[in-house]
Amino acid sequence: MEQKPAGIRVDTSARRLSIRWSDGHESVYSFTFLRDACPCAECRGGHENMGVLPDAEVYQRPEEESPRTQLQDVQPVGGYAINLAWGDGHNFGIYNWDYLRAICPCEACRGGG
Repeated sequence: MEQKPAGIRVDTSARRLSIRWSDGHESVYSFTFLRDACPCAECRGGHENMGVLPDAEVYQRPEEESPRTQLQDVQPVGGYAINLAWGDGHNFGIYNWDYLRAICPCEACRGGG
């Protein structure tokens, strides 16, 4: 069953984007994590790599405070995704619901709980 967001919240002071899913699960993503996991062709090194899950090391990267990880805007893309615009001008990543749910960084989703 495909999950869809029941709510999306951006907390700029905590530098987090939270999604409450239709099944009740909540995913909390740091801005750094979302930028490092950007699914666009530019960040992934070509169209053939788009949509592929990020390397496991992306979950271990330290928080970064820079224009690159400053979330400026969140826009819906149809009924299937969001587009994130960053402080350095990057706004090419379309994060679809399946991708966002698959990269949930919580313990339970990462296999630790």
